[in-house]
Amino acid sequence: MTRRPARPEAARETASLLSEPARVAVLLPLPLGELYEYAVPEGMAPPAPGTICSVPLGKRFLPGVVWDRPEGLAEIAASRLKPLAAIYPVPPMAAPLRKLIDWVAAYTLSPPGAVLRMGLSVPDALEEPASLSRVRLSRLGGEGAMTAARKKVLAVLEEEADAMAPADLARAAGVSPSVVAGLVKTGWLEPLTLSADTGDAPDYHWREAEFSGDQQAAADHLGDQVRAGGFAVTLLDGVTGSGKTEVYFAAIAAALAAGKQALVLLPEIALSTQWLHRFRKRFGAEPLVWHSHLTPAARRKSWRRIALGQAPVVVGARSALFLPLQNLGLIVVDEEHEASFKQEDGVLYNARDMAVVRARLEQTPILLASATPSLETVANVEAGRFHCTALPERHGVAALPEIAAIDLRRSPPPRGAFLSIPLRDAITETLAKGEQAMLFLNRRGYAPLTLCRTCGFRFECPHCSAWLVEHRGRGRLLCHHCGHSQPVPHACPSCGTEDALVPCGPGVERVAEEAAALFPDARLAIMASDLLSSADAMKKLITEVQDRQIDLLVGTQMMAKGHHFPHLTLVGIVDADLGLAGGDLRAGERTFQVLHQVAGRAGRAEHPGRVLMQTLQPEHPVIAALLAGDRDRFLAAEMADRRAHGMPPFGRLAALILSAPSPELAEQSARRLARLAPTDPDVTILGPAPAPLSMLRGMYRWRFLIKTPREKLPQPLLRAWLARADLPKTVKLAVDIDPYSFL
Repeated sequence: MTRRPARPEAARETASLLSEPARVAVLLPLPLGELYEYAVPEGMAPPAPGTICSVPLGKRFLPGVVWDRPEGLAEIAASRLKPLAAIYPVPPMAAPLRKLIDWVAAYTLSPPGAVLRMGLSVPDALEEPASLSRVRLSRLGGEGAMTAARKKVLAVLEEEADAMAPADLARAAGVSPSVVAGLVKTGWLEPLTLSADTGDAPDYHWREAEFSGDQQAAADHLGDQVRAGGFAVTLLDGVTGSGKTEVYFAAIAAALAAGKQALVLLPEIALSTQWLHRFRKRFGAEPLVWHSHLTPAARRKSWRRIALGQAPVVVGARSALFLPLQNLGLIVVDEEHEASFKQEDGVLYNARDMAVVRARLEQTPILLASATPSLETVANVEAGRFHCTALPERHGVAALPEIAAIDLRRSPPPRGAFLSIPLRDAITETLAKGEQAMLFLNRRGYAPLTLCRTCGFRFECPHCSAWLVEHRGRGRLLCHHCGHSQPVPHACPSCGTEDALVPCGPGVERVAEEAAALFPDARLAIMASDLLSSADAMKKLITEVQDRQIDLLVGTQMMAKGHHFPHLTLVGIVDADLGLAGGDLRAGERTFQVLHQVAGRAGRAEHPGRVLMQTLQPEHPVIAALLAGDRDRFLAAEMADRRAHGMPPFGRLAALILSAPSPELAEQSARRLARLAPTDPDVTILGPAPAPLSMLRGMYRWRFLIKTPREKLPQPLLRAWLARADLPKTVKLAVDIDPYSFL
């Protein structure tokens, strides 16, 4: 059979196809849902998925990641393709991390690019460091006039107490680079070149821990899991002071011995001073620390070290979950019950839950540690999905503290005061023994409300539907939601009456003021996030408490986070009922957790501890469980109540939050969305209704709450519902899967 020659048109089409450049799909770190196609330049081998590259977008260049090409991706004409600009000199993003980004995007109904942005959070780190030059304060001083700008530069270096890159120093001081150059020229700063020091590596056999029977059994179990590899979730359930940290250090040591990396997530990295000290004592070096307060230079260096595999152990806040660790052998989520693992802006995700997903994708074990595990984790243990290893007793000679209630109906504080006579007597007795005491109130500031006694005027935030909180130390009224601040006036802005403004209710500053008047000889300090603005300030205070330079500590939930104060024997809880009121699904669970944790600060060494809780309702299930020391009974009752009502962890919740610049537009948009709501007999949709916090940062808010059975995922329903929505561009719609906040 004779083959007919090809038509000229077909030959041209074949030649065109043969000459077309290779193309790749690239995900950009922008809140976009689609992939972008780019051409591979001639002479460049087609980059593999995960390659981090620079690509043009409009008139700018952005970093992006070559993504796994999905089926059905519509190809655009080759003539419209723009070429890749460059390949960054960093290892490619590993497949498990790319899968995690896709998984989080699908689960939270977020654009994949918005999730990728958390994985490419330091674009400057993608480039090879141009120079390792630094400047530091000259030991000999300098010459020339000392201008205000120059003083700012020197002040930054004095505070940092370290050498800095000139550009970072200028940025931190808020001056131009020429100011830094001038200080070098006049001798005030001296230049130096640093080697690419990656720091000392943790040594897994630096110092072996001595374990009790339960601790050794737990450490052996966790070590065996790490050595075996593969996905497994274990709850390390230990009472406060039982040595959970040292036990999971043994699992980290097993990962290091196997040549693997370990990732530890802590709820608030600013509170990790003691944790870092214990890690250094166990492993002879510090881990790489990752949190939002790092300087730009430190973030660049740290991200690059992680990407290049030069960080055997990384400890960080929830954002560390998306770091490019290439060789994970263990993930630890410490204080797994903490609500601060839930991100409440941008991509709304729970880092604890997503850490379990990453461990599954990485096929590595994950450890969840807590003295008060979340109901979700307890339910997974009972269902057999998670393992559990327990530490039921405190380490060494320490015993659990004795807990008692002070019924404020029978022993109210004196008029205008907040500390009852029994609590005052207990503090007096404790201080007389040379021991330390702690007063806990989970409320920052001096007073939660300030009003005028003449006309009743109340100070409200102009941008949020919330009262302004007086911070007397600063002389200002603050909004704890948006950060609005204004000075405390001398006269009422409504009626003009002077000296008529009165604080209502206590904050920690007001409790500290009362305690200072009652115990004038006691050395007193306040531990609250707004008063300890840096890790160094926190470290200093913790050291002072440990060195017994502080007799009486007054503070908020910050004090409940794993601190070990050997000489602290009394904890006074000023208002144990705070947090129990309201319609929050987890109000009881959260209150139990924080009170149990703060109570655990007492008696952690050889001196016995005691806890006194001031309460108006000692019969409340939360208070009664704490008094009885019966955590499991409380959890069982809470679980039974949730199961009866189909609430998490036995049902699923999702929230829709609409925000608009006017109340009318917010309501209209919510009602328009309600008319499109799906009808499903298994799905309950509550709302729309104004949010409890109906205005936030100047935006008016309405909410829906969607409830489904455990076996029915809400995402498909929401995806179809929202696809039909046609909301004005000025209306913002947030989807919160598994909500923690109901404000």
